[in-house]
Amino acid sequence: MVSMTSTPVQSFAQPASSTTHDVTNQAPPLAPYDASADTALLEGLRREGAGWAEADVRRIGLLAGGAEAQEWGELANRHEPVLRTHNRYGHRVDEVDFHPSWHELMRVAVAEGLAGAPWADDRPGAHVARTAGGLVWGHSEAGHGCPTSMTYAAVPALRREPELAKVYEPLLTSREYDPGLREPTSKRGLLAGMGMTEKQGGSDVRTNTTAATPTAEPGVYTLRGHKWFTSAPMCDVFLVLAQAPGGLSCFLVPRVLPDGTRNTFRVQRLKDKLGNRSNASSEPEFDGTVAWLVGPEGQGVKTIIEMVNCTRLDCVMSSATLMRKTLVEAGHHVRHRGAFGALLMDQPLMRNVLADLALESEAATTLTLRLAGAADRAVRGDTGEQAFRRIATAVGKYWVTKRGPAFTAEALECLGGNGYVEDSGMPRHYREAPLLSIWEGSGNVNALDVLRALTRDPATADALFAELALAEGADARLDAAVTRLRTLLGEATPAGARRLVEQMALTLQASLLVRHAPPAVADAFCATRLSGDWGHAFGTLPGGADVDGILERSLGF
Repeated sequence: MVSMTSTPVQSFAQPASSTTHDVTNQAPPLAPYDASADTALLEGLRREGAGWAEADVRRIGLLAGGAEAQEWGELANRHEPVLRTHNRYGHRVDEVDFHPSWHELMRVAVAEGLAGAPWADDRPGAHVARTAGGLVWGHSEAGHGCPTSMTYAAVPALRREPELAKVYEPLLTSREYDPGLREPTSKRGLLAGMGMTEKQGGSDVRTNTTAATPTAEPGVYTLRGHKWFTSAPMCDVFLVLAQAPGGLSCFLVPRVLPDGTRNTFRVQRLKDKLGNRSNASSEPEFDGTVAWLVGPEGQGVKTIIEMVNCTRLDCVMSSATLMRKTLVEAGHHVRHRGAFGALLMDQPLMRNVLADLALESEAATTLTLRLAGAADRAVRGDTGEQAFRRIATAVGKYWVTKRGPAFTAEALECLGGNGYVEDSGMPRHYREAPLLSIWEGSGNVNALDVLRALTRDPATADALFAELALAEGADARLDAAVTRLRTLLGEATPAGARRLVEQMALTLQASLLVRHAPPAVADAFCATRLSGDWGHAFGTLPGGADVDGILERSLGF
Protein backbone atom coordinates (compact mmCIF):
# COMPACT_ATOMS: atom_id res chain seq x y z
CA MET A 1 0.00 0.00 0.00
CA VAL A 2 1.04 3.59 -0.52
CA SER A 3 2.32 5.57 2.42
CA MET A 4 1.30 9.22 2.23
CA THR A 5 3.34 11.94 3.84
CA SER A 6 0.73 14.06 5.56
CA THR A 7 -2.47 13.68 7.54
CA PRO A 8 -5.79 14.00 5.65
CA VAL A 9 -7.69 17.23 6.18
CA GLN A 10 -10.75 16.76 8.40
CA SER A 11 -12.39 20.19 8.23
CA PHE A 12 -13.47 22.01 5.10
CA ALA A 13 -15.06 25.13 6.55
CA GLN A 14 -13.52 28.49 5.57
CA PRO A 15 -11.88 30.13 8.64
CA ALA A 16 -13.64 33.33 9.62
CA SER A 17 -10.43 35.35 9.48
CA SER A 18 -9.32 34.09 6.11
CA THR A 19 -8.57 36.28 3.12
CA THR A 20 -9.25 35.60 -0.53
CA HIS A 21 -5.68 34.41 -0.92
CA ASP A 22 -5.83 31.64 1.69
CA VAL A 23 -5.53 28.17 0.15
CA THR A 24 -7.78 25.57 1.72
CA ASN A 25 -9.08 22.14 0.78
CA GLN A 26 -6.19 21.40 -1.59
CA ALA A 27 -3.96 18.33 -1.44
CA PRO A 28 -0.31 18.87 -0.48
CA PRO A 29 2.39 17.71 -2.90
CA LEU A 30 2.54 13.95 -3.25
CA ALA A 31 6.36 13.79 -3.42
CA PRO A 32 8.20 12.38 -1.66
CA TYR A 33 6.47 9.01 -1.77
CA ASP A 34 7.48 5.38 -2.27
CA ALA A 35 6.67 4.27 -5.82
CA SER A 36 7.43 0.66 -4.86
CA ALA A 37 4.81 0.57 -2.09
CA ASP A 38 2.65 -1.71 -4.23
CA THR A 39 1.78 -5.05 -2.68
CA ALA A 40 0.87 -6.68 -5.98
CA LEU A 41 4.21 -5.65 -7.51
CA LEU A 42 6.33 -6.91 -4.62
CA GLU A 43 4.44 -10.20 -4.43
CA GLY A 44 4.89 -10.69 -8.18
CA LEU A 45 8.59 -9.90 -7.95
CA ARG A 46 9.07 -12.68 -5.40
CA ARG A 47 6.76 -15.12 -7.15
CA GLU A 48 8.51 -14.78 -10.51
CA GLY A 49 11.93 -15.57 -9.09
CA ALA A 50 13.50 -12.18 -8.38
CA GLY A 51 12.92 -11.74 -4.67
CA TRP A 52 16.66 -11.21 -4.38
CA ALA A 53 16.16 -7.82 -6.07
CA GLU A 54 13.55 -6.50 -3.64
CA ALA A 55 15.89 -4.20 -1.76
CA ASP A 56 17.02 -2.61 -5.02
CA VAL A 57 13.45 -2.22 -6.25
CA ARG A 58 12.45 -0.57 -2.98
CA ARG A 59 15.42 1.78 -3.22
CA ILE A 60 14.53 2.71 -6.82
CA GLY A 61 10.94 3.28 -5.73
CA LEU A 62 11.97 5.81 -3.11
CA LEU A 63 14.19 7.56 -5.63
CA ALA A 64 11.43 7.62 -8.28
CA GLY A 65 8.91 9.13 -5.88
CA GLY A 66 11.37 11.67 -4.54
CA ALA A 67 10.97 15.38 -5.19
CA GLU A 68 14.15 15.53 -7.27
CA ALA A 69 13.21 12.75 -9.71
CA GLN A 70 9.69 14.09 -10.02
CA GLU A 71 11.12 17.48 -10.94
CA TRP A 72 13.45 15.86 -13.48
CA GLY A 73 10.42 14.36 -15.18
CA GLU A 74 8.58 17.67 -15.26
CA LEU A 75 11.57 19.62 -16.59
CA ALA A 76 12.46 17.05 -19.25
CA ASN A 77 8.98 17.44 -20.69
CA ARG A 78 8.75 21.22 -20.30
CA HIS A 79 12.10 21.70 -22.09
CA GLU A 80 11.70 19.47 -25.11
CA PRO A 81 14.62 18.16 -27.21
CA VAL A 82 15.91 20.45 -29.95
CA LEU A 83 17.36 19.32 -33.28
CA ARG A 84 20.59 20.89 -34.56
CA THR A 85 21.15 19.82 -38.15
CA HIS A 86 24.25 22.02 -38.71
CA ASN A 87 26.92 23.64 -36.59
CA ARG A 88 27.80 27.33 -36.77
CA TYR A 89 30.21 26.72 -39.64
CA GLY A 90 27.62 25.03 -41.84
CA HIS A 91 28.77 21.45 -41.29
CA ARG A 92 26.10 18.78 -40.89
CA VAL A 93 26.03 17.45 -37.31
CA ASP A 94 22.50 15.98 -36.86
CA GLU A 95 22.51 16.23 -33.09
CA VAL A 96 19.66 16.59 -30.60
CA ASP A 97 20.08 18.67 -27.45
CA PHE A 98 18.30 17.58 -24.26
CA HIS A 99 17.66 19.34 -20.98
CA PRO A 100 20.03 18.22 -18.18
CA SER A 101 17.08 16.56 -16.45
CA TRP A 102 16.78 14.08 -19.31
CA HIS A 103 20.39 13.06 -18.78
CA GLU A 104 19.80 12.62 -15.04
CA LEU A 105 16.85 10.33 -15.74
CA MET A 106 18.89 8.35 -18.25
CA ARG A 107 21.86 8.12 -15.91
CA VAL A 108 19.76 6.55 -13.16
CA ALA A 109 17.89 4.22 -15.51
CA VAL A 110 21.07 2.81 -17.03
CA ALA A 111 22.86 2.59 -13.68
CA GLU A 112 19.96 0.67 -12.17
CA GLY A 113 20.07 -1.95 -14.92
CA LEU A 114 16.95 -0.87 -16.81
CA ALA A 115 18.68 -0.96 -20.21
CA GLY A 116 20.74 -3.92 -21.41
CA ALA A 117 22.20 -5.09 -18.09
CA PRO A 118 20.03 -8.23 -17.57
CA TRP A 119 21.66 -9.92 -20.55
CA ALA A 120 24.96 -9.87 -18.65
CA ASP A 121 23.38 -11.16 -15.43
CA ASP A 122 23.23 -14.94 -15.05
CA ARG A 123 20.96 -14.90 -12.01
CA PRO A 124 17.50 -16.44 -12.58
CA GLY A 125 14.99 -13.61 -12.40
CA ALA A 126 17.30 -10.92 -13.81
CA HIS A 127 14.76 -9.93 -16.47
CA VAL A 128 11.98 -9.90 -13.86
CA ALA A 129 14.07 -7.61 -11.66
CA ARG A 130 14.52 -5.23 -14.59
CA THR A 131 10.78 -5.17 -15.28
CA ALA A 132 9.96 -4.51 -11.63
CA GLY A 133 12.53 -1.72 -11.61
CA GLY A 134 10.85 -0.24 -14.66
CA LEU A 135 7.44 -0.45 -13.00
CA VAL A 136 8.65 1.80 -10.19
CA TRP A 137 11.23 4.02 -11.92
CA GLY A 138 8.61 4.82 -14.55
CA HIS A 139 6.83 6.89 -11.90
CA SER A 140 9.49 9.52 -12.56
CA GLU A 141 8.96 10.00 -16.31
CA ALA A 142 7.93 7.90 -19.30
CA GLY A 143 9.78 9.25 -22.34
CA HIS A 144 13.28 8.15 -21.42
CA GLY A 145 12.03 4.59 -21.20
CA CYS A 146 12.19 4.43 -25.00
CA PRO A 147 16.00 4.32 -25.46
CA THR A 148 16.46 2.06 -22.44
CA SER A 149 13.82 -0.32 -23.84
CA MET A 150 15.37 -0.43 -27.29
CA THR A 151 18.84 -1.00 -25.84
CA TYR A 152 17.48 -3.92 -23.81
CA ALA A 153 15.76 -5.36 -26.86
CA ALA A 154 18.69 -4.97 -29.25
CA VAL A 155 20.96 -7.48 -27.51
CA PRO A 156 19.18 -10.74 -28.45
CA ALA A 157 18.82 -9.60 -32.06
CA LEU A 158 22.48 -8.62 -32.26
CA ARG A 159 23.43 -12.09 -31.06
CA ARG A 160 22.42 -13.37 -34.49
CA GLU A 161 25.79 -11.99 -35.61
CA PRO A 162 28.31 -13.24 -33.00
CA GLU A 163 31.24 -11.17 -34.23
CA LEU A 164 29.27 -7.94 -33.87
CA ALA A 165 27.86 -9.06 -30.53
CA LYS A 166 31.37 -9.71 -29.25
CA VAL A 167 32.25 -6.06 -29.85
CA TYR A 168 29.03 -4.28 -28.89
CA GLU A 169 27.22 -6.44 -26.34
CA PRO A 170 29.54 -5.63 -23.41
CA LEU A 171 28.88 -1.94 -24.02
CA LEU A 172 25.13 -2.35 -24.52
CA THR A 173 24.90 -4.23 -21.22
CA SER A 174 26.97 -1.65 -19.36
CA ARG A 175 25.49 0.28 -16.43
CA GLU A 176 27.26 3.49 -17.42
CA TYR A 177 25.42 6.24 -19.29
CA ASP A 178 27.91 7.90 -21.61
CA PRO A 179 26.10 10.41 -23.87
CA GLY A 180 27.57 12.09 -26.93
CA LEU A 181 28.47 10.90 -30.41
CA ARG A 182 31.89 9.26 -30.38
CA GLU A 183 33.42 6.12 -31.80
CA PRO A 184 31.38 3.41 -30.02
CA THR A 185 34.22 1.26 -28.70
CA SER A 186 35.80 4.31 -27.06
CA LYS A 187 32.75 4.78 -24.81
CA ARG A 188 31.92 3.30 -21.42
CA GLY A 189 28.41 2.32 -22.45
CA LEU A 190 26.16 2.38 -25.51
CA LEU A 191 22.49 2.90 -26.31
CA ALA A 192 20.71 1.26 -29.23
CA GLY A 193 17.71 2.33 -31.30
CA MET A 194 15.85 0.79 -34.19
CA GLY A 195 14.56 1.98 -37.55
CA MET A 196 11.85 -0.18 -39.10
CA THR A 197 8.88 1.85 -40.29
CA GLU A 198 8.71 3.89 -43.48
CA LYS A 199 6.15 6.40 -44.65
CA GLN A 200 4.46 4.14 -47.18
CA GLY A 201 4.10 1.09 -44.93
CA GLY A 202 4.23 1.70 -41.20
CA SER A 203 3.84 -1.69 -39.54
CA ASP A 204 3.89 -3.37 -42.95
CA VAL A 205 7.68 -3.41 -42.92
CA ARG A 206 7.93 -5.80 -45.87
CA THR A 207 7.02 -2.84 -48.10
CA ASN A 208 10.18 -1.00 -47.01
CA THR A 209 12.03 0.67 -49.87
CA THR A 210 15.31 1.54 -48.13
CA ALA A 211 17.93 -0.22 -50.26
CA ALA A 212 21.01 -2.05 -48.97
CA THR A 213 23.86 -2.41 -51.47
CA PRO A 214 26.70 -4.86 -50.71
CA THR A 215 30.25 -3.50 -50.76
CA ALA A 216 33.43 -5.35 -51.58
CA GLU A 217 33.92 -6.03 -47.87
CA PRO A 218 31.95 -9.09 -46.65
CA GLY A 219 29.02 -8.19 -44.42
CA VAL A 220 29.33 -4.45 -45.09
CA TYR A 221 26.59 -2.62 -47.01
CA THR A 222 25.57 0.94 -47.80
CA LEU A 223 21.98 2.08 -47.20
CA ARG A 224 19.87 4.59 -49.07
CA GLY A 225 16.38 5.50 -47.89
CA HIS A 226 14.22 7.43 -45.45
CA LYS A 227 12.77 6.11 -42.19
CA TRP A 228 9.49 7.57 -41.00
CA PHE A 229 9.67 7.06 -37.24
CA THR A 230 12.98 6.44 -35.51
CA SER A 231 13.02 7.33 -31.84
CA ALA A 232 16.05 8.41 -29.84
CA PRO A 233 18.31 9.47 -32.74
CA MET A 234 21.15 10.19 -30.31
CA CYS A 235 21.62 6.48 -29.66
CA ASP A 236 25.00 5.09 -30.66
CA VAL A 237 23.85 2.24 -32.91
CA PHE A 238 20.60 1.27 -34.61
CA LEU A 239 19.08 -1.95 -35.87
CA VAL A 240 17.57 -1.09 -39.26
CA LEU A 241 15.53 -3.01 -41.82
CA ALA A 242 16.41 -2.55 -45.50
CA GLN A 243 16.02 -4.39 -48.80
CA ALA A 244 19.19 -6.32 -49.69
CA PRO A 245 19.56 -8.37 -52.89
CA GLY A 246 18.33 -11.40 -50.96
CA GLY A 247 15.28 -9.63 -49.50
CA LEU A 248 14.39 -7.65 -46.39
CA SER A 249 17.35 -7.83 -44.03
CA CYS A 250 18.51 -6.48 -40.67
CA PHE A 251 21.53 -4.19 -40.33
CA LEU A 252 23.51 -2.55 -37.56
CA VAL A 253 24.03 1.16 -38.28
CA PRO A 254 26.48 3.14 -36.09
CA ARG A 255 26.19 6.91 -35.77
CA VAL A 256 30.01 7.14 -35.69
CA LEU A 257 32.21 4.83 -37.77
CA PRO A 258 35.23 2.92 -36.42
CA ASP A 259 37.61 5.52 -37.87
CA GLY A 260 35.86 8.26 -35.87
CA THR A 261 34.01 9.90 -38.77
CA ARG A 262 30.26 10.52 -38.70
CA ASN A 263 28.15 8.02 -40.56
CA THR A 264 25.50 9.54 -42.84
CA PHE A 265 22.45 9.77 -40.60
CA ARG A 266 20.62 12.93 -41.60
CA VAL A 267 17.91 13.79 -39.09
CA GLN A 268 15.39 15.61 -41.27
CA ARG A 269 13.02 16.59 -38.47
CA LEU A 270 11.74 15.66 -35.03
CA LYS A 271 8.16 14.49 -34.74
CA ASP A 272 5.66 16.85 -33.11
CA LYS A 273 3.94 14.18 -31.02
CA LEU A 274 0.81 14.04 -28.89
CA GLY A 275 2.82 12.91 -25.87
CA ASN A 276 6.17 11.31 -25.07
CA ARG A 277 7.57 14.76 -25.73
CA SER A 278 10.74 14.46 -23.67
CA ASN A 279 11.88 11.76 -26.09
CA ALA A 280 13.09 12.78 -29.54
CA SER A 281 11.48 10.82 -32.37
CA SER A 282 12.88 11.52 -35.79
CA GLU A 283 12.94 10.95 -39.53
CA PRO A 284 16.50 9.99 -40.53
CA GLU A 285 17.69 9.81 -44.11
CA PHE A 286 20.34 7.30 -45.21
CA ASP A 287 22.52 8.09 -48.21
CA GLY A 288 25.60 5.90 -48.55
CA THR A 289 25.20 5.02 -44.88
CA VAL A 290 27.53 2.25 -43.75
CA ALA A 291 25.77 -0.76 -42.20
CA TRP A 292 26.70 -4.29 -41.12
CA LEU A 293 24.47 -7.25 -41.86
CA VAL A 294 22.90 -8.92 -38.81
CA GLY A 295 21.64 -12.41 -39.56
CA PRO A 296 21.23 -13.83 -43.08
CA GLU A 297 19.98 -11.78 -46.01
CA GLY A 298 16.24 -12.02 -46.44
CA GLN A 299 15.61 -12.86 -42.77
CA GLY A 300 15.30 -9.34 -41.42
CA VAL A 301 11.92 -9.84 -39.75
CA LYS A 302 13.00 -13.15 -38.23
CA THR A 303 16.18 -11.51 -36.93
CA ILE A 304 14.49 -8.51 -35.39
CA ILE A 305 11.40 -10.31 -34.03
CA GLU A 306 13.12 -11.02 -30.71
CA MET A 307 13.65 -7.28 -30.35
CA VAL A 308 9.94 -6.75 -30.95
CA ASN A 309 9.02 -9.33 -28.30
CA CYS A 310 11.13 -7.44 -25.77
CA THR A 311 9.77 -4.01 -26.61
CA ARG A 312 6.20 -5.32 -26.55
CA LEU A 313 6.77 -6.49 -23.00
CA ASP A 314 7.99 -3.00 -22.18
CA CYS A 315 4.81 -1.52 -23.68
CA VAL A 316 2.78 -3.64 -21.25
CA MET A 317 5.10 -2.61 -18.41
CA SER A 318 4.84 1.09 -19.28
CA SER A 319 1.03 0.97 -19.45
CA ALA A 320 0.86 -0.80 -16.10
CA THR A 321 3.23 1.85 -14.70
CA LEU A 322 1.05 4.70 -15.94
CA MET A 323 -1.99 3.03 -14.40
CA ARG A 324 -0.33 2.69 -11.04
CA LYS A 325 1.16 6.19 -11.13
CA THR A 326 -2.15 7.87 -11.93
CA LEU A 327 -4.00 5.70 -9.39
CA VAL A 328 -1.54 6.81 -6.70
CA GLU A 329 -2.07 10.45 -7.74
CA ALA A 330 -5.84 10.01 -7.55
CA GLY A 331 -5.64 8.23 -4.21
CA HIS A 332 -3.49 11.00 -2.76
CA HIS A 333 -5.91 13.67 -3.94
CA VAL A 334 -9.02 12.05 -2.44
CA ARG A 335 -7.27 11.57 0.91
CA HIS A 336 -7.01 15.35 1.24
CA ARG A 337 -9.85 16.84 -0.80
CA GLY A 338 -13.26 17.33 0.75
CA ALA A 339 -16.67 17.81 -0.87
CA PHE A 340 -20.21 17.90 0.49
CA GLY A 341 -19.03 17.62 4.08
CA ALA A 342 -16.67 14.65 3.80
CA LEU A 343 -13.33 13.65 2.38
CA LEU A 344 -13.60 12.28 -1.14
CA MET A 345 -12.00 9.06 0.07
CA ASP A 346 -15.04 8.52 2.30
CA GLN A 347 -17.62 9.11 -0.44
CA PRO A 348 -19.08 5.73 -1.48
CA LEU A 349 -19.13 6.44 -5.20
CA MET A 350 -15.56 7.70 -5.24
CA ARG A 351 -14.51 4.57 -3.38
CA ASN A 352 -16.21 2.48 -6.04
CA VAL A 353 -14.32 4.31 -8.79
CA LEU A 354 -10.96 3.92 -7.07
CA ALA A 355 -11.55 0.26 -6.24
CA ASP A 356 -12.44 -0.44 -9.86
CA LEU A 357 -9.26 1.30 -11.00
CA ALA A 358 -7.27 -0.63 -8.40
CA LEU A 359 -8.58 -3.91 -9.83
CA GLU A 360 -7.47 -2.92 -13.31
CA SER A 361 -4.08 -1.78 -12.06
CA GLU A 362 -3.39 -4.96 -10.11
CA ALA A 363 -4.44 -7.13 -13.04
CA ALA A 364 -2.07 -5.20 -15.34
CA THR A 365 0.86 -5.36 -12.91
CA THR A 366 0.37 -9.05 -12.17
CA LEU A 367 0.23 -9.92 -15.87
CA THR A 368 3.30 -7.78 -16.59
CA LEU A 369 5.38 -9.65 -14.03
CA ARG A 370 4.11 -13.03 -15.25
CA LEU A 371 5.20 -12.06 -18.78
CA ALA A 372 8.58 -10.98 -17.44
CA GLY A 373 8.93 -14.31 -15.67
CA ALA A 374 8.11 -16.11 -18.91
CA ALA A 375 10.71 -14.03 -20.75
CA ASP A 376 13.34 -14.78 -18.13
CA ARG A 377 12.74 -18.52 -18.26
CA ALA A 378 12.37 -18.54 -22.04
CA VAL A 379 15.81 -17.05 -22.64
CA ARG A 380 17.20 -19.74 -20.33
CA GLY A 381 15.79 -22.47 -22.57
CA ASP A 382 12.37 -23.35 -21.10
CA THR A 383 10.39 -24.39 -24.21
CA GLY A 384 7.02 -24.26 -22.47
CA GLU A 385 7.67 -20.71 -21.35
CA GLN A 386 8.87 -19.83 -24.84
CA ALA A 387 5.50 -20.87 -26.26
CA PHE A 388 3.59 -19.10 -23.49
CA ARG A 389 5.66 -15.96 -23.92
CA ARG A 390 5.02 -15.95 -27.68
CA ILE A 391 1.24 -15.84 -27.28
CA ALA A 392 0.79 -14.10 -23.93
CA THR A 393 3.03 -11.12 -24.66
CA ALA A 394 1.04 -10.27 -27.79
CA VAL A 395 -2.21 -10.74 -25.84
CA GLY A 396 -0.99 -8.53 -23.01
CA LYS A 397 0.32 -5.91 -25.40
CA TYR A 398 -3.09 -5.70 -27.06
CA TRP A 399 -5.21 -5.50 -23.93
CA VAL A 400 -3.23 -3.71 -21.22
CA THR A 401 -2.17 -0.90 -23.56
CA LYS A 402 -5.77 -0.59 -24.76
CA ARG A 403 -6.96 -0.08 -21.19
CA GLY A 404 -4.40 2.62 -20.46
CA PRO A 405 -6.07 5.69 -22.00
CA ALA A 406 -9.50 5.03 -20.43
CA PHE A 407 -7.89 4.29 -17.08
CA THR A 408 -5.75 7.42 -17.13
CA ALA A 409 -8.72 9.58 -18.10
CA GLU A 410 -10.72 8.24 -15.15
CA ALA A 411 -7.86 8.77 -12.73
CA LEU A 412 -7.45 12.31 -14.01
CA GLU A 413 -11.17 12.93 -13.46
CA CYS A 414 -10.78 11.95 -9.80
CA LEU A 415 -8.82 15.20 -9.43
CA GLY A 416 -11.54 17.20 -11.20
CA GLY A 417 -10.35 20.52 -12.60
CA ASN A 418 -7.12 20.16 -10.65
CA GLY A 419 -6.26 17.19 -12.83
CA TYR A 420 -6.94 19.05 -16.05
CA VAL A 421 -4.22 21.63 -15.57
CA GLU A 422 -0.61 20.94 -16.54
CA ASP A 423 0.72 21.64 -13.05
CA SER A 424 -0.83 18.41 -11.80
CA GLY A 425 1.15 16.26 -14.24
CA MET A 426 -1.99 14.30 -15.12
CA PRO A 427 -2.34 15.77 -18.65
CA ARG A 428 1.19 14.55 -19.42
CA HIS A 429 0.27 11.03 -18.31
CA TYR A 430 -2.95 11.17 -20.30
CA ARG A 431 -1.11 12.17 -23.48
CA GLU A 432 1.41 9.40 -22.93
CA ALA A 433 -1.15 6.62 -22.53
CA PRO A 434 -2.17 6.09 -26.21
CA LEU A 435 1.43 5.66 -27.34
CA LEU A 436 1.82 2.22 -25.82
CA SER A 437 -1.03 0.80 -27.91
CA ILE A 438 0.53 2.19 -31.10
CA TRP A 439 4.22 1.49 -30.51
CA GLU A 440 5.36 -1.96 -31.72
CA GLY A 441 2.16 -2.58 -33.61
CA SER A 442 -1.30 -1.11 -33.13
CA GLY A 443 -4.21 -3.09 -31.72
CA ASN A 444 -5.09 -4.72 -35.02
CA VAL A 445 -1.49 -5.75 -35.68
CA ASN A 446 -1.19 -7.42 -32.29
CA ALA A 447 -4.58 -9.11 -32.46
CA LEU A 448 -3.78 -10.55 -35.88
CA ASP A 449 -0.34 -11.57 -34.62
CA VAL A 450 -2.06 -13.67 -31.95
CA LEU A 451 -4.09 -15.43 -34.66
CA ARG A 452 -0.93 -15.99 -36.67
CA ALA A 453 0.82 -17.54 -33.69
CA LEU A 454 -2.12 -19.85 -32.97
CA THR A 455 -2.19 -20.99 -36.59
CA ARG A 456 1.53 -21.46 -37.12
CA ASP A 457 2.42 -22.85 -33.72
CA PRO A 458 -0.31 -24.85 -31.96
CA ALA A 459 2.02 -25.15 -28.96
CA THR A 460 1.17 -21.55 -28.09
CA ALA A 461 -2.50 -22.41 -27.47
CA ASP A 462 -1.46 -25.46 -25.45
CA ALA A 463 0.81 -23.27 -23.33
CA LEU A 464 -1.94 -20.74 -22.70
CA PHE A 465 -4.48 -23.36 -21.63
CA ALA A 466 -1.86 -25.07 -19.48
CA GLU A 467 -1.44 -21.78 -17.65
CA LEU A 468 -5.19 -21.35 -17.25
CA ALA A 469 -5.52 -24.92 -15.97
CA LEU A 470 -3.46 -23.98 -12.92
CA ALA A 471 -6.55 -22.18 -11.57
CA GLU A 472 -9.08 -24.80 -12.68
CA GLY A 473 -11.85 -25.39 -10.15
CA ALA A 474 -11.01 -22.36 -8.03
CA ASP A 475 -13.78 -20.14 -9.44
CA ALA A 476 -16.81 -21.27 -11.46
CA ARG A 477 -16.87 -18.00 -13.41
CA LEU A 478 -13.27 -18.51 -14.48
CA ASP A 479 -13.97 -22.12 -15.50
CA ALA A 480 -16.88 -20.90 -17.63
CA ALA A 481 -14.67 -18.24 -19.22
CA VAL A 482 -12.07 -20.86 -20.17
CA THR A 483 -14.83 -22.92 -21.80
CA ARG A 484 -16.04 -19.87 -23.74
CA LEU A 485 -12.48 -19.17 -24.80
CA ARG A 486 -12.08 -22.65 -26.27
CA THR A 487 -15.24 -22.08 -28.29
CA LEU A 488 -14.06 -18.69 -29.53
CA LEU A 489 -10.73 -20.20 -30.47
CA GLY A 490 -12.44 -22.76 -32.68
CA GLU A 491 -14.40 -20.01 -34.44
CA ALA A 492 -11.54 -17.53 -34.80
CA THR A 493 -11.54 -15.25 -37.84
CA PRO A 494 -9.53 -12.11 -38.66
CA ALA A 495 -12.67 -9.97 -38.26
CA GLY A 496 -13.20 -11.35 -34.76
CA ALA A 497 -9.57 -11.20 -33.66
CA ARG A 498 -10.06 -8.35 -31.20
CA ARG A 499 -12.95 -10.10 -29.48
CA LEU A 500 -10.91 -13.29 -29.15
CA VAL A 501 -7.78 -11.58 -27.81
CA GLU A 502 -9.79 -9.52 -25.33
CA GLN A 503 -11.31 -12.71 -23.94
CA MET A 504 -7.88 -14.32 -23.78
CA ALA A 505 -6.47 -11.37 -21.86
CA LEU A 506 -9.30 -11.15 -19.34
CA THR A 507 -9.30 -14.89 -18.74
CA LEU A 508 -5.54 -14.92 -18.25
CA GLN A 509 -5.64 -11.95 -15.88
CA ALA A 510 -8.49 -13.54 -13.92
CA SER A 511 -6.62 -16.83 -13.61
CA LEU A 512 -3.57 -15.03 -12.21
CA LEU A 513 -5.65 -13.07 -9.70
CA VAL A 514 -7.58 -16.16 -8.61
CA ARG A 515 -4.29 -17.90 -7.90
CA HIS A 516 -2.33 -15.04 -6.38
CA ALA A 517 -4.55 -12.14 -5.19
CA PRO A 518 -6.75 -11.92 -2.08
CA PRO A 519 -10.40 -13.02 -2.47
CA ALA A 520 -11.61 -9.41 -2.47
CA VAL A 521 -9.62 -8.70 -5.63
CA ALA A 522 -10.17 -11.99 -7.44
CA ASP A 523 -13.90 -12.12 -6.74
CA ALA A 524 -14.58 -8.57 -7.92
CA PHE A 525 -12.48 -9.08 -11.06
CA CYS A 526 -14.27 -12.30 -12.00
CA ALA A 527 -17.69 -10.82 -11.24
CA THR A 528 -17.10 -7.77 -13.42
CA ARG A 529 -14.63 -8.68 -16.17
CA LEU A 530 -15.81 -12.26 -16.71
CA SER A 531 -19.45 -12.43 -15.63
CA GLY A 532 -20.53 -8.99 -16.80
CA ASP A 533 -21.85 -7.68 -13.47
CA TRP A 534 -20.41 -4.33 -14.45
CA GLY A 535 -21.23 -1.15 -16.32
CA HIS A 536 -19.48 0.49 -19.24
CA ALA A 537 -17.28 2.83 -17.18
CA PHE A 538 -15.02 2.52 -14.18
CA GLY A 539 -16.83 2.93 -10.87
CA THR A 540 -19.59 0.42 -11.61
CA LEU A 541 -18.58 -2.43 -9.30
CA PRO A 542 -21.56 -4.45 -8.02
CA GLY A 543 -22.94 -3.98 -4.52
CA GLY A 544 -21.34 -7.17 -3.25
CA ALA A 545 -17.80 -6.14 -4.13
CA ASP A 546 -15.42 -5.81 -1.19
CA VAL A 547 -14.47 -2.22 -1.97
CA ASP A 548 -12.86 -1.68 1.42
CA GLY A 549 -10.65 -4.74 1.05
CA ILE A 550 -9.53 -3.72 -2.43
CA LEU A 551 -8.69 -0.18 -1.39
CA GLU A 552 -6.84 -1.26 1.74
CA ARG A 553 -4.61 -3.54 -0.35
CA SER A 554 -3.95 -1.04 -3.12
CA LEU A 555 -3.95 2.39 -1.48
CA GLY A 556 -3.98 1.77 2.24
CA PHE A 557 -7.45 3.15 3.02
